Amino acid sequence: MLQQTRVETVIPYFKHWLERFPTLQSLAETSLQQVLSAWEGLGYYSRARHLHQAAQIVMNDYHGRLPQEARLLQKLPGVGRYTAGAIASIAFGKNEPTLDGNIRRVLARYFNVSDNSRSPVGERELWRLAAEHLPKGQAGEYNQALMDLGASLCAPKSPDCPNCPLSAGCRAFTLGIQELRPVILPKPAIPHFIVTAAVIYRDGGVLIARRPAKGLLGGMWEFPGGKQKEGEDLTSCLMRELREELGVVVKVAEQIGVYRHAYTHFRVTLHAFRCELLDQEPHPIQADEVRWVLLNDLSRYPMGKIDRQISKTLLSSMPL
Repeated sequence: MLQQTRVETVIPYFKHWLERFPTLQSLAETSLQQVLSAWEGLGYYSRARHLHQAAQIVMNDYHGRLPQEARLLQKLPGVGRYTAGAIASIAFGKNEPTLDGNIRRVLARYFNVSDNSRSPVGERELWRLAAEHLPKGQAGEYNQALMDLGASLCAPKSPDCPNCPLSAGCRAFTLGIQELRPVILPKPAIPHFIVTAAVIYRDGGVLIARRPAKGLLGGMWEFPGGKQKEGEDLTSCLMRELREELGVVVKVAEQIGVYRHAYTHFRVTLHAFRCELLDQEPHPIQADEVRWVLLNDLSRYPMGKIDRQISKTLLSSMPL
């Protein structure tokens, strides 16, 4: 949960998660939809899918006990070198280095690493330094200490070098270039996409579609629609998307709302419209499943932030 998410955001989710899934077995035996519902709001939903898959593998292949070796941990879905090293060293006392964003920053400054920290060369150098200076028998404490140092004194901006216990030996601080380390290349401009979505009513319910298991928001439910193409107006975009996604022809009616959200690598502005089916029964072409759902039942279906906002708009407009 802490991957790419702040501690204060994670804490209530973590507590709820442990109440809902107190053991690996309980997590492994539940449905993916229940897992995604418990995760809803944290984003990066592939983490939840990987956690669910990993729990099933541990139950089936490791008799319900998490492997302790980093090389075995890396075989689990969603567990990379950093996570494997952190688990092996902190949870099991293994002599394994790890490299999160905080440790990267501390090492890059202390040893004045001039290569781009995210390049293959910079990556290899930081892992080498992490392993070379690992105190045997105290790897867990050492890794946690560097994480804490990076999260507090050795912050990305305005590091508190005068109060840092490592400042005397820090090469970047000695040279007065601590704010220039780690070296990170400028990020490209974040693209912005215009998206449409349809709210189609029938018999007191609305139509929602479940996204394919792989990819962005995999396995989550949404109001059907998609991305606007160059030269399209919003109505034409929505009609095309519903034809391609569900095999239906619709009449686009009034706009329900405009919703905005920023993902890691792009931004979205979504225009939601009420639509009327003109022919054909909706069936999943690009989605995994479609379902008619009563408005009061929408909370039972895991959704991304924008689609959850749409569902709240619909619920707020219901007659009392």
